[in-house]
Amino acid sequence: MGNEQTLDRLEAKTYRVQGLTCTNCAAKFEQNVKSLPGVKEAKVNFGAAKLTVWGEATIDELEQAGAFERLKIREERERTVQREPFWKRKENRNVFASVALLLFGVAADAADKGMLAIAMYLAAIVIGGYSLFWTGLRNLARWQFDMKTLMTIAILGAAAIGEWQEGAVVVILFAISEALESYSMDRARRSIASLMEMAPAAATIRRGAEEVTVPVEDVRVGDVMIVKPGGKIALDGIVISGASTVNEAAITGESLPVEKAVGDAVFAGTLNGEGFLEVEVTKRADETTLAKMIDLVEEAQAERAPSQAFVDRFARYYTPFIIVTALLIAIVPPLVMGGEWLDWIYRGLAVLVIGCPCALVISTPVAIVTAIGNAARRGVLIKGGVHLEQIGRLRAVAFDKTGTLTKGKPAVTDVVVYEGTREQLLAIAAAIEKRSQHPLASAIVRRAEEEGAPFLDVAVEEFQSLTGQGVKAVIAGNTYYIGSPALFTSWIGKLPDEAEKQISAFRDEGKTVMAVGTADRLLGLVAAADQLRLSAPETVAALRRLGVAEVVMVTGDHEQTAQAIGRQAGVSDIRAELLPEQKLAAIRELKERCGMTAMVGDGVNDAPALAAADIGVAMGGAGTDAALETADVVLMADDLRQLPYTVHLGRRTLAVIRQNIAVALGLKVLALVAAVPGWLTLWLAVFADMGATLLVTFNSMRLLRVKE
Repeated sequence: MGNEQTLDRLEAKTYRVQGLTCTNCAAKFEQNVKSLPGVKEAKVNFGAAKLTVWGEATIDELEQAGAFERLKIREERERTVQREPFWKRKENRNVFASVALLLFGVAADAADKGMLAIAMYLAAIVIGGYSLFWTGLRNLARWQFDMKTLMTIAILGAAAIGEWQEGAVVVILFAISEALESYSMDRARRSIASLMEMAPAAATIRRGAEEVTVPVEDVRVGDVMIVKPGGKIALDGIVISGASTVNEAAITGESLPVEKAVGDAVFAGTLNGEGFLEVEVTKRADETTLAKMIDLVEEAQAERAPSQAFVDRFARYYTPFIIVTALLIAIVPPLVMGGEWLDWIYRGLAVLVIGCPCALVISTPVAIVTAIGNAARRGVLIKGGVHLEQIGRLRAVAFDKTGTLTKGKPAVTDVVVYEGTREQLLAIAAAIEKRSQHPLASAIVRRAEEEGAPFLDVAVEEFQSLTGQGVKAVIAGNTYYIGSPALFTSWIGKLPDEAEKQISAFRDEGKTVMAVGTADRLLGLVAAADQLRLSAPETVAALRRLGVAEVVMVTGDHEQTAQAIGRQAGVSDIRAELLPEQKLAAIRELKERCGMTAMVGDGVNDAPALAAADIGVAMGGAGTDAALETADVVLMADDLRQLPYTVHLGRRTLAVIRQNIAVALGLKVLALVAAVPGWLTLWLAVFADMGATLLVTFNSMRLLRVKE
């Protein structure tokens, strides 16, 4: 507790790490940084290739701590430095030289020039493996048995028993596989790097009468940002002048441009269309929605998924077991059964190589990193490997109604006229309701605008709200009322039978009915409803196809409306008129009956139910801090179709993790079995070990291709 309080007082600084390829290397680098004089604590996020340091340390000191792996350190917000092409890098040029020397050695062997061949093989080993030996021998002196330690022992052992060619082949295969592993891990992380590159490094700001371009870090909240046609928006803000369309794919994953006008929010990293915008900045560079997305994704990639925790525990006992097994294979047969020493030492070295747990250790984190990165690029934030695995096991989904299965704002669906014309009825209703703040009033005004009813020129006097019943106002000397049918029955008595039947039919369809008229006659009815999202039925159907057994709607709305929406959406169970504590009980019952359960809501009003579910899914995270903070999964685009994609991604990730573990262990078991009769050569052991690592990595990268 005291240590945590000390760290809270220290400033944490975050850096990007280039060249981090294995979890063991990440752990070693973290320990090296912790041992630096000015550092109190350090944490390495392998998935995001990120280092957080509490205390004081220069970049040179940090790079020295990572010198064993030739790691490069840069500031967190610094733009990605493009690495040199594969063939130009020093370590890879050494590999090419080693391959050439190996071929010369093979040719010398064929010509029966033994000493020259040995010299060529030795040169190939030294040039291709000197950095490997340097690290391996240092680790051996400290009794740290990682991959490079085991490889160093195996190569030196091969040379000691005269297997020069085998030693050279092992060095070259190891170097090639290291380069490929580095490439594949870089590619797996590229999804987050691409998010970081979305936002410009500078913004054009109006300062007085001048327009100046400044780094985004120097822009203050309240500054006016100039966004020219075709330019990227550098910071979050509110449009104060101009109109345009903006491509928000960087935030929401939705590629269709969104119309923006005065008063609308815009986000850093999004692309302006053809219009000119002036935007008042509302968030600093490190507080934008995009910055929060990146931070949340990187934190998620650092969290250990249940599968990874199991693998890490297994590997802790597996490595010592392999070392002991290799030692026993090398010495027991010669001592007990009179076997040939060189032969059995060679077999022991092969077991040592094949026993390296790299493929096993990396099997889960690479899959998690890739899947979470892919989801982020498509506008879905998954806040950790544990939630990704839970989504993959999903058996039930509960939806809130308002704003989730429906659009969240009512629209006029029917207009029934008993006296006068439809245009006159809408003009009177809209002229009065224009003065009201009620959502149903806004729906009437929108419908009047759509149909061109002339309500703006209508003079309205003595507007009055009748609490819980409706509104009234005077137009051209006549008093008009708009409100619930009950309001009219109190004035004119029983409504006409035709109107009563129509009202009953509308209510059966889940619609809200408003009557329009005077104190002595009914002019007409207006029905409105919160409309079902067009994507809701296809989303429910897609979830069922993915194996989700139960799809439920839980809502506080009244029974008739809930039944109407539920039937249209195609959910299997409709639970209406629920208080917050009843929603909570419904989620708990669903978990007990079905198993892994998700609750989909707006991230604020449904907070208790979201928390009670195994997975809380919030709709519409773009610009909504509460949704970003409360839910386990955030659908940034407010698009239900992202949910089946997320479930599909979770299922595919679980399958890939199982495949990875099976490949990593299966290849090693086969190789260990082959080692006993002497079929396993050193170079084949390296090929199998590194092949398993590459297979696991490339298999995980298939998750980049998972789409809607």
